Amino acid sequence: MRSNFARKRNQFIAFSIFRAAIYLNVVALAVFVGFIAINGISAISWEFLTQHPRRSMTEGGIWPCIVGTVYISLGSILVAFPLGVGTAIYLNEFSGGGRWTRIIRMGIINLAGVPSVVYGLFGLAFFVLYLNMGVSLLAGSLTLGVFILPLIIGSAEEALRNVPQSYREASLALGATKWQTVYRMVLPAALPSMLTGMILGVSRAAGETAPIMFTAAVFYTGKIPSSIFDEIMAMPYHIYVLATAGTHIDQTRHLQYGTALTLMFLVLGLNLAAILVRNKLQRRL
Repeated sequence: MRSNFARKRNQFIAFSIFRAAIYLNVVALAVFVGFIAINGISAISWEFLTQHPRRSMTEGGIWPCIVGTVYISLGSILVAFPLGVGTAIYLNEFSGGGRWTRIIRMGIINLAGVPSVVYGLFGLAFFVLYLNMGVSLLAGSLTLGVFILPLIIGSAEEALRNVPQSYREASLALGATKWQTVYRMVLPAALPSMLTGMILGVSRAAGETAPIMFTAAVFYTGKIPSSIFDEIMAMPYHIYVLATAGTHIDQTRHLQYGTALTLMFLVLGLNLAAILVRNKLQRRL
């Protein structure tokens, strides 16, 4: 009797802690979003969203920053997603385990914990200077792609592990090769879950400053990028510049919050688009 009472009491305490943690996170998120919205909503207007900055960034809009952020986020995914999925397929389906596979996985885990500024310095040294790409959309996309690659690999490999082993056994029993089994059975079943990692990658890429401040983003450019070798403006770097290096920091305070609010909605929009694609694929399967 006492043992049963103690189990119920411990269960109640544990669930109460979990509920409190959930409520705390929800409240923290609401406070954060509310603070940004209250301070930035006054800056949001059609002109703000469609015009170029003017008068030392104190007037005008952030249209070049929006376009640059979308371009570099999509560019990083185009780089990271195929490489990440290919790496995950090799590690999970073809490597056979062993020492070298464990070392590679350990390296991927360690890369996921490297500070973003280190990736920025790597991109500057390798893509911008050594490969002579200059400060450009291409260099920034490659740098961000490398930055989110460990996340894509981890989520893709987890998706492959969640595919039932019976799929593979049935395909091989019918005479399919190992590659045909992976390509026609395992990969389609794992793809919707892989897109979850892609969604997280888009969110992370769109909000990063350090990897692009050395490789792609500039203080101001008067044109929308028309080539992968053009430099860009991006919202994370724009916020950083207005808040720390601008000549009229106090005058642009509402623009800083307005840009942050726009960035939040942009990331939300990119995530929703990716979620819709994922759900459509899941329904087909």
